Amino acid sequence: MKLFECQNCKNPIHFDNGTCLNCGFRLGFLPAQARMTALAPNGSGFKALADPGPTYVFCANAEHDVCNWLVPEGGEAFCPACHFNRTVPDLATPGNVDLWRRVEQAKRHLFYSLRRWALPVRDREEDPEHGLAFDFLADSQAPNGAPQPVLTGHDSGLITLNIAEADDAEREKRRTSMNEPYRTPVGHFRHELGHYYWDLLVADGGPLEQCRALFGDERADYGEALKRHYESGPPPGWQDAFISSYATAHPWEDFAETWAHYFHMADALETAASFGIQVRPRVRKSADLEVAVQFDPYRAGDAEDLVEAWVPLTVAINSVNRSMGQPDLYPFVLSAPVVEKLQFVHDLIRATPDALKAREADWLARCAPAREPAVAD
Repeated sequence: MKLFECQNCKNPIHFDNGTCLNCGFRLGFLPAQARMTALAPNGSGFKALADPGPTYVFCANAEHDVCNWLVPEGGEAFCPACHFNRTVPDLATPGNVDLWRRVEQAKRHLFYSLRRWALPVRDREEDPEHGLAFDFLADSQAPNGAPQPVLTGHDSGLITLNIAEADDAEREKRRTSMNEPYRTPVGHFRHELGHYYWDLLVADGGPLEQCRALFGDERADYGEALKRHYESGPPPGWQDAFISSYATAHPWEDFAETWAHYFHMADALETAASFGIQVRPRVRKSADLEVAVQFDPYRAGDAEDLVEAWVPLTVAINSVNRSMGQPDLYPFVLSAPVVEKLQFVHDLIRATPDALKAREADWLARCAPAREPAVAD
């Protein structure tokens, strides 16, 4: 995620800021331009200093302080990220608003990347069987007192997220029990979206056989594969061919983990570039750890460009973490087979048909009818 600049005072601002700390101007995000903007009041809405033509208003979810995205006045009530919410948590339950706020913050990072790559997104109105939608739910109890846990996952475009994943203590407990060192809300979103795009870009007339050659045959029994994984764990030497232990469970999970990792790399490298981070070790027996992130990761020529910048950066970050007595921030190994899989994801994103991208741009620009999400009981 890059740094932005307040158009009023030139102070650096961040993606999730609501107010410029230097001049006090209110801030919002313009999804069509993928840009933060300072705002000047204009009647019932705002003039965006980064786009002074239209009048904008905040997404309807700004009422709950969970969204800082802008929409044209008179258009859709929800921004392109909140538009896909099918169910939101019961806001009358104490703590749910705060957890939902953290969930939406992570989801906005996801949709920022979708905007940058102009990836196509179909909603449930356009594609009732496989369109994208989100259910944000909380664990509950049955009338007999039995626990009813919510499982985070994907099913034909519907992504369900347990809002407990936004609670640091609860997520840490689950991360430890499931041995998942990189369990975060934004990681969940990127992973589950990988399943959605496997359906949309691979299975639906895409490079299915090439995908099978790299990731394996997805026709293998999924339930049995997961059962085997949780009972026996990953096979010995899994690091030689997979980005994570969970990626070994089934070809679908391998693809989703690789897809999420590509998003991690692009977004983090953009952050490094925005801050002008350079890695140049004082003791250098090899130039392999020297890098300056001076390119736009969202326009990288191939996955190798990302990897060459990524590896030295993560070595430096891990070293800083160790100096603070913390575990490695990046506990992954990018083997040659993993890089080949990342290249497949890169090519898939870059090769998205122009017609699909044009449809996505048209959807972003048009004024769709407002649609209120359901509220979980």
